[in-house]
Amino acid sequence: MLQLTHDTEQLARTVAARVGRRPDDLIRAALEREAAALGVSTDLPVRNRMTVEQMMAVGEKVSALPLFDPSSPKEILDDLNEQ
Repeated sequence: MLQLTHDTEQLARTVAARVGRRPDDLIRAALEREAAALGVSTDLPVRNRMTVEQMMAVGEKVSALPLFDPSSPKEILDDLNEQ
């Protein structure tokens, strides 16, 4: 819970009454505008989620990388289990 100064709260109430909105809604809208201007996201990072095509492209890149350990998967697991 934020504790606003009396002057800030009065300003919020005055402006909210003038535009016919609740002070909470008005403050939220102002903060969202400021966040957008600063590049701070208030939403889930939906735009950063990979599409299926992007995931498939990553898989193709990884599978095209050179193989540094010619051991079979079983040999690698056996080596890990011995440690």
